[in-house]
Amino acid sequence: MLIDTYGRVATDLRVSLTDRCNLRCTYCMPEEGLQWLAKPELLTDDEIVRLIDIAVRLLGVEEVRFTGGEPLLRPGLVGIVERVAALCPRPRMSLTTNGIGLGRTAAALKAAGLDRVNVSLDTLRPDVFKTLTRRDRHKDVLEGLLAARAADLTPVKVNSVLMPGLNADEAPDLLAWAVEHDYELRFIEQMPLDPQHGWKREGMVTAGDILASLRTRFDLTPEDAGERGSAPAERWLVDGGPYRVGVIASVTRPFCAACDRTRLTADGQIRTCLFATEETDLRGALRSGAPDEEIARLWRVAMWGKKAGAGLDDPSFVQPDRPMSAIGG
Repeated sequence: MLIDTYGRVATDLRVSLTDRCNLRCTYCMPEEGLQWLAKPELLTDDEIVRLIDIAVRLLGVEEVRFTGGEPLLRPGLVGIVERVAALCPRPRMSLTTNGIGLGRTAAALKAAGLDRVNVSLDTLRPDVFKTLTRRDRHKDVLEGLLAARAADLTPVKVNSVLMPGLNADEAPDLLAWAVEHDYELRFIEQMPLDPQHGWKREGMVTAGDILASLRTRFDLTPEDAGERGSAPAERWLVDGGPYRVGVIASVTRPFCAACDRTRLTADGQIRTCLFATEETDLRGALRSGAPDEEIARLWRVAMWGKKAGAGLDDPSFVQPDRPMSAIGG
């Protein structure tokens, strides 16, 4: 079991498979990209599967989310999913992706054992997409979403970040589109995860802003509090249901007290939180020949020291020096 001093138990493992990405989203990385990890620093496929096996067999992890960077850039992704699906106990598996490449891989991922996907899409307007991501790939993302639904990687969840002056007015249009296409839409408050450190609390679109915008077109009914559990998104029924919309308010309505996550970076470090400033090295233990029980012990110690919360709205908050692409969202 992965328990911390506040009594929280981590059962959800986020695994970053690569720090690389084929977009350059303005809230994530600079236009020229980053200094990517060298291949020897990255965990191998075998090392990833072994660590996930330790997590589910010895530490009580029940769900695995593959992230990046962009996880579809990992050459061995389908094989990793297939091997994790064969573990006992078998964890639930999902993938967070920008959707580029999903059109050609969705069916194979489903056949390998992937259960569902989260796709990032911030706008319905191709010109705004190009401005936000610095790439002209809007059509590819839409095709990827259709392929995910056709492959039954459901529920297909769409994650959207709204930015002032760019797409802040699109909340109602995004929700209408998601309902039409049977996607579950979730808005995410912009978080301070950019290496340029350009995030400003006063410049973000808040959960309150998003809900006010949605209510100009839709009737929103709060989901029963008991249904949320440890999920990061607060959800509302849209016009009485069955469709729902979620808001992940990491900054203005933090949910740290219910957090059940543990994170493995692409280079084999354990992070107890996206905003942690300390890491625990499991790659070194793996490569020095440590047995599974020792690696599990190191993991337990790391999680025992998890902080109470991120404190994003606190003036003393220190932004991590690793961008989201190196940590896994």
